[in-house]
Amino acid sequence: MGKVSKGILCSVEGCGREAVRSLPADKVEAAGLKVKGSRRVYLCKEHYKEYKKAMKKEKTLEKWRYRSRI
Repeated sequence: MGKVSKGILCSVEGCGREAVRSLPADKVEAAGLKVKGSRRVYLCKEHYKEYKKAMKKEKTLEKWRYRSRI
C-alpha cells in the first residue's frame, strides 16, 4: 500500500488537494512546477495534467531529435 492510497497531499507549493500520482522530483521541476520535496513528488489530478501537458512538448522534441540521427 503506497502513500497515494493512504491519502498524501499534493507536493506543489500552495496546493492542499489529495495526490493521485507519484513522480520523480527532478522531472516535475523540469516541467516547471514548483514543488517541495526531495526525491518523490506527489501530484493532484490538476497538477498532473499540467505536468503531462508540459512533458508532451519535451517528448515530441526528443522524438524529432532521435529521428534526425537515423
